[in-house]
Amino acid sequence: MSDLPRKAVTRTAKLAALPLGFAGRATWGLGKRIVGESAEIVGRELQQRTAEQLFKVLGELKGGAMKFGQALSVFESALPEEVAGPYRVALTKLQEAAPPMPTRTVHAVLTERLGPAWRELFEEFEDKPAAAASIGQVHRAVWHDGREVAVKVQYPGAGEALLSDLIQLGRFARLLGPLIPGVDIKPLITELRDRVSEELDYGLEAAAQTAHAQEFAGDPDVVVPAVVHQCEQVLVTEWIDGIPLSEIIADGTPEQRNRAGQLLARFLFSGPARTGLLHADPHPGNFRLLPGGPEGEDDWRLGVLDFGTVDRLPGGLPAPIGISLRMTLDGDAETVYELLCEEGFVKESIELDPDAVLDYLLPIIEPARVDAFTFTRSWMRSQAARIADPRSPAYQLGKQLNLPPAYLLIHRVTLSTIGVLCQLGATVRLREELESWLPGFFLPDEPDEPEGSADLAEAEDAEAEELLEEELAEESAAEA
Repeated sequence: MSDLPRKAVTRTAKLAALPLGFAGRATWGLGKRIVGESAEIVGRELQQRTAEQLFKVLGELKGGAMKFGQALSVFESALPEEVAGPYRVALTKLQEAAPPMPTRTVHAVLTERLGPAWRELFEEFEDKPAAAASIGQVHRAVWHDGREVAVKVQYPGAGEALLSDLIQLGRFARLLGPLIPGVDIKPLITELRDRVSEELDYGLEAAAQTAHAQEFAGDPDVVVPAVVHQCEQVLVTEWIDGIPLSEIIADGTPEQRNRAGQLLARFLFSGPARTGLLHADPHPGNFRLLPGGPEGEDDWRLGVLDFGTVDRLPGGLPAPIGISLRMTLDGDAETVYELLCEEGFVKESIELDPDAVLDYLLPIIEPARVDAFTFTRSWMRSQAARIADPRSPAYQLGKQLNLPPAYLLIHRVTLSTIGVLCQLGATVRLREELESWLPGFFLPDEPDEPEGSADLAEAEDAEAEELLEEELAEESAAEA
């Protein structure tokens, strides 16, 4: 399908077929096992067929369906390996591309928004899209001043489709949940739905991207393309070349993986501190590795795209996150519990054992306990299994914790970024980034003494000793 299906009945029918398809394949699988085929082979075929149908439908529908698929894609690391294989290829496709809308539709949008003479704004314009996403697609072009640019064109009817899809997917949340162990699907869909109006507003996106581009201009590690022009349904920004992070995940060298992981963590924590904004769409399709880092052409910088979803954090990330993380590392169960209660992570009607809460948190924050940590799919799977297994104490405790609305997007972005780091298999000095950028995490050492203060102190001590000796001598003389 090459165009965005706009009729609600058509989209609803396609989405409604998903859980029916899951049930049908389960019946097919049972039948094959009855006739004697290996359960392992049948299971693998079942997962592969499920993955192919799920992400084919989500990709074709675009809108909220594809947005949901992209959000799921970063949690692929949490799937058991025997399940993850069939999903991995389908998920990666969603991160980078979707079936394009017809050229005539693109031209119609540009004519309506930029005027009948829109071609005069460009020296060149490529009709074939360079990338496609959930609510728009990107065309490569040359602006009239000679700059290479990316022209982001919003799909007609995207807003209606986005909201309709997410409402429909919300109804299936319980059935979709088992796809990604350890991830609560319903709040994820609700949060995506709440961001619909922001996602569609290219004016807000342009403002957020401009703030980042200005702050990171000349930065040795992070590149954010500047905004060139913006109007309703059209956003023009500078073009940046680079290797998509999805390609690094698939075929990158260890050096590329580690560098990408370090810069991704740095951007996650430094962005809010430097701009007051949190980039809230951290799937691999939104990042590139560009040559020319601090160590020269053989080094790498991180290119960051798509600022359609951001969290506004004027003071940076909330200090209670850093304080509670530091206290957890220090093993201060009582203080951590008090802080979680104050921030609403533990409701007033609930009473938990502080030590049990500490035991629940410590494995999750393992990457911050060491100078460098290697993120792996197996580590992610172990965390997901621990939290998702109903027999686990962590599962029982996790059910009693609450996620305050102010922390919802921060939580999703952090979890998603960790998912990407695990896909990369990157070794990251996470603690270094936390100490540099996370409010409340780093306690500075006692201030160093001013230069020369030690000599001054020694002189003062010597002078005091001389006075004491003189006083003792005078007392001795008086007694004599």
